[in-house]
Amino acid sequence: TNKCQNERRNRLSVCSKLCYAIGGAPYQITGSALGFFLQIYLLDVAQLDPFYASVILFVGRAWDAVTDPTVGFLVSRSRWTSIGRMMPWILISTPFAVLTYFLIWYVPPFEHGKVIWYLVFYCLFQSMQTCFHVPYSALTMFISTEQKERDSATAYRMMVEVLGTVLGTAIQGQIVGGATSACPSETDISDTTNSTNINISRVSLDDTKHAYMFASGVICAIYILCAAVLFLGVKEKKSAPLSFSQGLWLVMSHGPYIKLVTSFLFTSLAFMLLEGNFALFITYALGHRNDFQNILLVIMLSGTLTIPCWQWFLTRFGKKTAVYIGNSWAVPFMILIVSVKSNLTISYLVSVAAGVSVAASFLLPWSMLPDVVDDFKIKNPDVHGHEALFYSFYVFFLKFASGVSLGISTLSLKFAGYVTGGCTQPESVSSTLKVLVSPVPVAFIALGLLIFRTYPIDEETRQCNRKLLQEILDSEADSESESSALGSTV
Repeated sequence: TNKCQNERRNRLSVCSKLCYAIGGAPYQITGSALGFFLQIYLLDVAQLDPFYASVILFVGRAWDAVTDPTVGFLVSRSRWTSIGRMMPWILISTPFAVLTYFLIWYVPPFEHGKVIWYLVFYCLFQSMQTCFHVPYSALTMFISTEQKERDSATAYRMMVEVLGTVLGTAIQGQIVGGATSACPSETDISDTTNSTNINISRVSLDDTKHAYMFASGVICAIYILCAAVLFLGVKEKKSAPLSFSQGLWLVMSHGPYIKLVTSFLFTSLAFMLLEGNFALFITYALGHRNDFQNILLVIMLSGTLTIPCWQWFLTRFGKKTAVYIGNSWAVPFMILIVSVKSNLTISYLVSVAAGVSVAASFLLPWSMLPDVVDDFKIKNPDVHGHEALFYSFYVFFLKFASGVSLGISTLSLKFAGYVTGGCTQPESVSSTLKVLVSPVPVAFIALGLLIFRTYPIDEETRQCNRKLLQEILDSEADSESESSALGSTV
C-alpha cells in the first residue's frame, strides 16, 4: 500500500512535465543563437580582429566553465525557502541574464573599448545563465523520486530544448538573414554581367546591427516568459544540503560519473565545434551565403522531430546502444559535406541527416546523468543534497572544453588569413573551415565512443538500481509512517 501511495505521490502530470520542460528553453535558445552566430557577428558585424574574437570566445566560455562549480557549491549550500532551494536562483538571475544578453548584440559607438565591452557582457551573461541553468538542471532530481517519471520529464525537456534551438536559430537566422551585409552572390554577379540595368540590392551594416538587436530583443522576451512558466508550474520537493568538500570528493571519485562525463565531453565537443564554425563554413567554404540561416534551421527542425524517435529507441534498445548509434550516425555526413563539390541540394540533405545526431546529442547526456546519480545514491545511501554538484561539474567540463575549441578554431582562422568583413575569403580559410567541421569532430566522436565502452551502467544495472532505490524509498516512507503513527499515539 505504501509503495502504491509513493508512486502516486511521485507521479508527475503532463502539465508539470511541460512546465518543467519549458524552463529549459531559454538556455538552448540563447545557446544556439550564440553558438551559431556569435563568431560570425564578432568578425563581420562588430568587425573585430579574429585574434580578439578568439580571446572573447575562449575567455567567455572558460569563465562560464569556472562559474559552474562555484554556483553548484552555492546552490548545494542554499537554505530551503518557501519557493524551494533552486527556484530563488532561477528567479533572481533571469532579469540580469536578459539585460546582459541583449547588450552582447549591441555594437557600442566607440572603437577602442569594443573588445572589453563584449568580453565583460559575454562573461556576465554566462554567469547569470549559469545561475539559472545549474539549479534548473539539478531540479530534475527534485521533481520526482521515480526514475521513470524523471526519464519522462527529461524526454519532455529535451523535446522543448531542441525546439528552443530551433527557435533560437530561426529567430536569429531569419531576422539577421534578411539583413546580411552587402555581398553579391554568384547569381547576382552573373546577372550584372549580362545586364547593366540590374542594381544589386545592398543592405547597410547599420541595418545588420539593428537586425541583431531586434532578434536579441525577441529572444529576451521569450526567456522571461519561459522562466515565468517554470516558476508557476513546477513544485520543488525538499531535500537536505551536503557540504561542498564532502560532495566534491564523493562526486569526483564516482567511477561511472567520470567515465560518462569524459565520454560525453568529447562527443559533445565534436558537435559544439561543428556548431561554432558551421555558419562560416556554409558562407565561405560552400558559398551559400544567402541560405545559411535556412540550412541551420533545417538541422534544428530535423533534430526536434527525431527526439521522440530517440526516446523510443533508448527505451526499446537501451541507452548505451542509443549513444553508439546516435553519435556514429553523423560521421558519414560530416565526411560527405566536405568531400563533394558544393551543392545546395546536398547541403540540405546532409543537414536533415545531421539533425538526427544533434537530437541524440541533446537527449542522451541529460537522460543518463540521473542514472549515475541513482547509482551514487545506492552506493552512498546516507548522502543527500549532492545532485547540483553532478550537474554543475558536467556542465563545467563541457563549457571549458568548448571554450578551448572555439578559441582555437577562431585563432586558426586568423592564421589562415581571415579577412574581417570581407565578402570572400582566401582558399586557406575555406580549407581550415573544412578541417574544423569534419576531420576534427569525427576524431572527437571516435575518442568519446572508445571511452564510453568503459561505462558500466547498462540496462540490467540500471533496472537493478531502480529496484534497490525504490526499496530504499519505501523503507524511508515506512519509517516516516511509523514515526507519524507513534507521534499520534503519544
